[in-house]
Amino acid sequence: MVQPSSRSASDAYMRVSTSRRRLEWFSVLNTTFLILVSIICVLPLVHIVAVSFSSSTAAAAGYVKLWPVDFTLASYTYTASREAFWQSMLVSLERIAIGTPLNLILTILVAFPLSKETKAFSLRMVYAWVFFLTMLFHGGLIPWYSTLKEYNLLDTIWALVLPGAVPVFSVVLLLNFFREVPKELEEAAVMDGASYWTTLWKIYVPISKPALATLALFSMVEHWNSWFDGLLLMGDPSHYPLQSYIQTIVIQQNLTNLSRDEAMNLALISDRTLKASQIFLGSLPIILAYPFLQKYFVKGIVLGSVKG
Repeated sequence: MVQPSSRSASDAYMRVSTSRRRLEWFSVLNTTFLILVSIICVLPLVHIVAVSFSSSTAAAAGYVKLWPVDFTLASYTYTASREAFWQSMLVSLERIAIGTPLNLILTILVAFPLSKETKAFSLRMVYAWVFFLTMLFHGGLIPWYSTLKEYNLLDTIWALVLPGAVPVFSVVLLLNFFREVPKELEEAAVMDGASYWTTLWKIYVPISKPALATLALFSMVEHWNSWFDGLLLMGDPSHYPLQSYIQTIVIQQNLTNLSRDEAMNLALISDRTLKASQIFLGSLPIILAYPFLQKYFVKGIVLGSVKG
């Protein structure tokens, strides 16, 4: 006869074993799903790279899949010979160097007071609605352009940076993040005599590195991919950011004023290989920057920040 204690121990063991098997199956299925999603995301970029290194005949005939056919550097040689391409890339890098820190600083300064309770900041809801309404309504293209013209910002780097200096979506994300920071941290700082300014930069900002890294990546991608404002606000083509340059050269095929050598290089490539090479070069800086920010996405946010 089986003792009750032995039966209970056996049942508990079976439940643990079943839970462990379910967890193992979930881990396998989850890993498989994420691998498939990653492959789906990476394959288009691999195809673009393969096309960029393929001959014009193979690319035009559709022979290129995931590996270059008739390997050639003609598209990259032509791209490298265009001074305007590198000038536009420098403009985009300058835009990111100025715009991303500006976005982060202003996002922090706006999100911190809006994350407070109404009793601490009585006009919080008023300012919150002012910022939120800008996400729903826009003043229009003509008033926007006229405002920048009145401030003499046209054809300058500031015309690309200042209109989007306060990204409201990032403000909403960060203020919700600030609300999750334990109140005990701020209360302890206040008891030690810290001001709001000290609390923000000494406590909230260091804790918020994962969120700020994510917002920095959003800002970098937004600045890097913007092309319409460059076409509209830059009168001198030498001031175009990279995506605006690609829009004019690759999509509109504005290939006037070519030298003889450039024309000979262009005869060796096709529209598809030229587009692929410049799309890949245009994406490369963001691809290289992502691994340095990715580590913050998986790091604990406030784990261990409150003791006792």
